[in-house]
Amino acid sequence: MQFDYIIHGGKIADGTGEREPFPADVGVVGDQIVAIGKLDPTQANHSINAAGQVVSPGFIDVHVHSEISLVGGRDQLGAIRQGVTTQLTAPDGFGWAPLPPEQAQEMWRYTQFAIGDAEFTLDWPTAEDYLSIFPGNTPANVYPQVPHCAVRLGAMGWDPRPATDEELAAMVETTREWLEAGAGCLCLGLDYQPSAHADLRELVTLCKLADSYGAIYAAHIRYRILGRKKAWEETFELAKQSGIPVHISHERVDDESAALLEQVDREGIDLTFESYLYPAGMTHLALMLPAEFQAGSLTAVLANMERSEVREKCLPHIREQLGRGDQIVGYNRSGRFIGMTLSDAAESVGKSREDFAYDLMLEEEGIETFVFPWQTLPEDNKVTIDRTAVHPRMMIASDGVYDIPHPHPRGYGCFVQYLGRFVRERQLVSLQEAVYKMSGFPAARFGIKDRGRIAEGLAADLVVFDPETVADRATWQDPVQPAVGVNWVLVNGVPVIDDGNPTGQLPGRVVRHSP
Repeated sequence: MQFDYIIHGGKIADGTGEREPFPADVGVVGDQIVAIGKLDPTQANHSINAAGQVVSPGFIDVHVHSEISLVGGRDQLGAIRQGVTTQLTAPDGFGWAPLPPEQAQEMWRYTQFAIGDAEFTLDWPTAEDYLSIFPGNTPANVYPQVPHCAVRLGAMGWDPRPATDEELAAMVETTREWLEAGAGCLCLGLDYQPSAHADLRELVTLCKLADSYGAIYAAHIRYRILGRKKAWEETFELAKQSGIPVHISHERVDDESAALLEQVDREGIDLTFESYLYPAGMTHLALMLPAEFQAGSLTAVLANMERSEVREKCLPHIREQLGRGDQIVGYNRSGRFIGMTLSDAAESVGKSREDFAYDLMLEEEGIETFVFPWQTLPEDNKVTIDRTAVHPRMMIASDGVYDIPHPHPRGYGCFVQYLGRFVRERQLVSLQEAVYKMSGFPAARFGIKDRGRIAEGLAADLVVFDPETVADRATWQDPVQPAVGVNWVLVNGVPVIDDGNPTGQLPGRVVRHSP
C-alpha cells in the first residue's frame, strides 16, 4: 500500500486517555488515518521522522474567539502552533448570522472587543452563508455551535424581557436552522446581551430542541446577574427540565465549585466544564456596570451612560468590581494605554479608577478589552488551578481572543502550557490524560465523531510534539509569542506546520455534527 504520509518512530498518545503512549507508526492516505503499526517509510510519498516525539490527535478548542482570525489576520496560526486543529464557533453565543446586515452590524460592534478590527460585509442571511466563508480560507477546522445571541436578536431585538410565544417560535426555527447545518451545541453567554434576558422557559424550549438533534448545551453562566452558586443551580435545573447534557464555560475548582461538583456527582447530572488554567480572564468593561445599565444595544447603553444620574449609580459598583485595579488594557479603538494596568492608566490622566473606566467606555464607544486578574491571593490561585487541572470533568479550552494589540497569553499558550507545566514539569497529570482532555474528551462531549482519537478510519488531524521541550512562551507582558515544541501539525492530512514552520496551506473545513 502506498501512503501519502507516514509518521514513524514516535510514540502514540491516542486520545482515549486509557493507555500510556506506545510506539507505532501512523499511515495517512488523503484525509484519513488508514494504518497504525509498524510501517515502512519507503511506502510513503512523504515521511515524518517522529523519533523521540509524541504523536497525538489534533487538539480541539471548545471555547475560543478565533473564527474571524482563522480566515486571515496576525493570529491566524496562534492556536495551530499549539496543535489545535478544530475550533468551535460562537463562543458565549456570539454570532452574526442569520441576521439582516443592520442587526449583524449591531452585534458585530457589541462583540468587537473579542474579534478586533476585522472587516466583513456581514451579509449572512442564512447559517450556511456564514459557514461558507471558511472552506479554503482557514488552516484549522471549525465546528459550528448555535449562536444564541444572534438567535435572540433576530427574533426580538435587544429587548430586555422574556420572549413572547411568537418570538420563541422564531427562535426555535433559527435554532433548528443551525442544528440542520451541523451545529453540535446550543451556546450562550448569559452575562452578555441580549442572551442575559433569556428566562428558563426560553432556555428549556431551545435545549429540548437541541437535545432532539443529539446536541448539548454550553454556556458562560449568569455569574454577574445571579451570582456563581445560583448560576450553577440554574444550569442544574435546566439539565433536569430539558434532559440535555450541559457544559459550563471557563470555570475553576475552588471550595465553592467543589461543593457544587459534589452535588453534580450525587444527583447524576450530566455536566462537564472547561478551563484555561490562568489566574485571569478577559472581557470588556461593560460587564462592570450594574446589570440594569447593560441592557440593550451598545449604542443604547452608551447613550444612557451619558446621563449624570446613571453615572452616579454606576461608579460605586465599578469601584467594587475593579478591586485592585490591576486589569491590563488589551484593546480599544484609539490604541491608548495598551499594555498598561488600569490603575496606571487612570493615574496617568489624573482620574480615579472608576472614573477612568467609565470615561474610557464612553470615549472608546464601548469597544475595549481588558485582562481581568482574579482578585484573590497568588497562593490561593495556585491551589485552585492545581485542583482544576486534575478534575475528571474538566477539559482544556483557551477562551482565546485574537488580533487585538495585547491579548491574554492563553490564546498562544493554553494547550502547550498544560503539556509543559502540568505534565512535564510538575507531573500533576499523565501525558495520556492531558492529551485526552485536549482531544478525545472534547470530541466525545461535543459530538465530533471523526476526530479526537488516533484510530484507523478517522480524520488525519495529527500533532507531533516533543514532550521534553513543548512549552508556552506567551506572557502577561508579551502575549503574542508562538508556542515551542510542536513540530508538525496535519489538518485533514495536509501539513500546516512542517518541522516547526508554517506551510501556508489552508485545508480547514466545516466539521458538522451528525446525531
